[in-house]
Amino acid sequence: MRRVATVVRVDEARAVIDRLERIDVLERDGAPPAALLEELRGLVRDAEAWARLERDERAAAAVERCDAALAQPVA
Repeated sequence: MRRVATVVRVDEARAVIDRLERIDVLERDGAPPAALLEELRGLVRDAEAWARLERDERAAAAVERCDAALAQPVA
């Protein structure tokens, strides 16, 4: 059972890293803000899943703050 949990954690971590790489490419290519915002929202979802698996309270709190910030209207 331990190995399965470790593989899942690695998968969640990889999802966060992949999302960060996509955001970097979008930013470098001058993507429209809406595309970046969508990826950022996805990043928060991926990070939340990872934080839950890790049961890290600080990480979970940081994800909640990011989620709240992204929920604010963009001017």
